[in-house]
Amino acid sequence: MKRLIAAVAPRGLRGRFRRMHPDHAVAARAFDRAFYLKTYPDVGEAGSDPLEHFMTYGWREGRDPSPEFSVRAYLEAFPAVADADVNPFVHWITHGRPRAVVAEAPEGFRHDVLARLTSVEERMPAPFDGVTDPEVELSAALMISRGRLAGLHITVSHDDYSANLGGLQAAIQREAARLAERRRDHLHLYPAGPWPVVRTATEREGLGVVWNGEALGIFEPAAIVRALAAAAGTDASGRSFAIHSLLGHAPDEVVDILAAAGLNRGVFWLHDFASLCAGFHLLRNDVEDCGAPPPGSPACGICVYGPWRDRHLDAHARLFERLQLTVAAPSQATLDLWRASTRLPAAGAVVLPHVTLAAPRPAPAVPAGRPFSIAYAGLPVTHKGWPIFKRLAHRFAADPRYAFHHFGARGDPNLPATFQSVTAGPSRPQAMREALQDAEIDAVLVWPLCRETFSFVAYEAVAAGCAVVTGPDSGNVAAFVRDTGHGRVLDEAALMAAFESGEIADLSRARRAPQLFDLRYSALTLDLAAATNT
Repeated sequence: MKRLIAAVAPRGLRGRFRRMHPDHAVAARAFDRAFYLKTYPDVGEAGSDPLEHFMTYGWREGRDPSPEFSVRAYLEAFPAVADADVNPFVHWITHGRPRAVVAEAPEGFRHDVLARLTSVEERMPAPFDGVTDPEVELSAALMISRGRLAGLHITVSHDDYSANLGGLQAAIQREAARLAERRRDHLHLYPAGPWPVVRTATEREGLGVVWNGEALGIFEPAAIVRALAAAAGTDASGRSFAIHSLLGHAPDEVVDILAAAGLNRGVFWLHDFASLCAGFHLLRNDVEDCGAPPPGSPACGICVYGPWRDRHLDAHARLFERLQLTVAAPSQATLDLWRASTRLPAAGAVVLPHVTLAAPRPAPAVPAGRPFSIAYAGLPVTHKGWPIFKRLAHRFAADPRYAFHHFGARGDPNLPATFQSVTAGPSRPQAMREALQDAEIDAVLVWPLCRETFSFVAYEAVAAGCAVVTGPDSGNVAAFVRDTGHGRVLDEAALMAAFESGEIADLSRARRAPQLFDLRYSALTLDLAAATNT
């Protein structure tokens, strides 16, 4: 994605783009510039005009021009538009803004996922085409540090936490904020391309560098080693590192970079299960929980990720052999599954939740007899359970017993649900909790198809006084609900039956008299000093 962004014309050529796109003015009628920049921050980062980017690249990449329009849903509803290679947003505006209702296949949404399934090879990024900044700039930046690298902390993940949104990115942002408070330097490394797997030593890739919150550019791994070795000195006693994701990285490159800073002992986070399989959600063919069966099992033989599993196992074995890594899990359920599925030689293991509930207090009373309000919180994506919520909303849309709500960055205008735009970020980390609490939502459907290692939205929902409704394969979510009693764990048939009978209304605020909570966030690796060089 970043490589496509870099190809956008500079500001001086924008007039040429307008002449190339006669429908530019048509799209401008309903295009939401603020939404586009907030949802896709890499566009603004590249200095691109959001409307021009959407008209040239965005719609082909599946990016939505406003919260009210879904490119993917429209093309699925009107395949003739897709076949004609017509901009779906322009078609929608000029054809009376028809509703894009996509009927679920008779075989169910999982059949649709399988029909669209692509191989891992098809998901690989374009070949690396060189660095964007000279090595001298990296060396100069490292020399201008907060503390002469005495308190250097290095983080490794799959993308740029300073530009992209998500649970893992927010976690690294919290680490970065705590480091800044302590006047410690922070070097973050991520692959230039969006890799779906770990790399081998023969696959070249540049590494993006974020230095104390500022993106410096893309560098050769060897250049980062040289710059660190020159600037770091020999005393590493106050330094630390955390590997949040190895996707897009080659393990020996990571070890060499850490060694240049004098680092060998650090933390490996279980934000997902990439250390067990290339299918890091443990979803066989993206539709069914697999539970990490033994390598080479028949189950792996029918999965698109099966041929790539050895690559991930070998890469993580190499990493754990060369480093002293303490495994940090955000939940006990995650650590239990990891321990049962691998023999990687960890130096230790610890459970540290990303957030905990604190300061309980009674929630305001609500009147009895109002419709039971059920919400979906987050992006409308399949692996988070969006099709389950859609099925409920369409099936019970006319039922006066229920009111459906969606809170997130973008909605589905064809869903019979009230949509509220909510985007959490560094300035408003509790935006979702606040929105759910203000709306006095009775329950939130948190129904991931995969085993969540940790679910922020489940904690946000409970903190807002909502019950959580989830499925048995949701990992930490199901464990959280069972351990605390804040909701129900149901299979899909039982979920539909509970709505049919009305029994789901037992989770209403009027019947539960719930409590509200504060959310206390951890600083992740900074709360695990004993497991690092510090």
